[in-house]
Amino acid sequence: MHTDPSLSTVSRRLVHRFALVCAGALASVALTAHASSLDSLVKAVKFDDVDAVQKALKQGADPNATDPQGMPLIVLAAREKSDKVAKALMADSKTDIEKLDSAGENAMMLAALNGDADLVKALIDKGAEVNKKGWAPLHYAAANGHDDIVKVLLDNSAYIDAGSPNGTTPLMMAARGNHLSTVKVLLDAGADSRVKNQLGLTALDFAKRYHAKDVTEAMEDMYAREAASASGAAGASTPAQNGAK
Repeated sequence: MHTDPSLSTVSRRLVHRFALVCAGALASVALTAHASSLDSLVKAVKFDDVDAVQKALKQGADPNATDPQGMPLIVLAAREKSDKVAKALMADSKTDIEKLDSAGENAMMLAALNGDADLVKALIDKGAEVNKKGWAPLHYAAANGHDDIVKVLLDNSAYIDAGSPNGTTPLMMAARGNHLSTVKVLLDAGADSRVKNQLGLTALDFAKRYHAKDVTEAMEDMYAREAASASGAAGASTPAQNGAK
């Protein structure tokens, strides 16, 4: 009995198509399972469910995975103040603690913004970079008036007059938010109040522009005292000059 060659060809094509359909279905199932697993992990991070996160990591979850918006888990943990999860992620040697989200922010920056001193210290102890180029953690701490974190960062060699991409300094951010105590901390530590950003604005200009009354009054008083002191020094004469009169 002879087999029709055309039937064999058709059979092979059908088998091939069936195999492709099966492969596609399996891939779809795998992708769905992965998405579901990632969703569960992201939820666990948000709710600081450290047990669930540790279990997922032990099962091979990627500690550097990102949520649907492109935010790394460690950054998400910092944003949500999920400190237990953040520290569990930091304990994983594969975790990149400097990884940025889509806005260019890392865990240290959001911890500083949120006033999470414990996490800031933990990240520093883990070797996180204090002096990030551009917007730095010190900008973020100063912007929300977190004096304790400003001090921690300065104690760990944060550059006090760090410039953002347009040259805005931490002092300018503190002045903008009318955070008088933060302004004083920065000035006492040596911040330069006369630095201008690329728009030609000083910290005092920021205070005036954003109606930061307390900072405006304090800085104007500081400049008035400096001017009076300089004027007094210029008017003083030496004993030799007095004798010459």
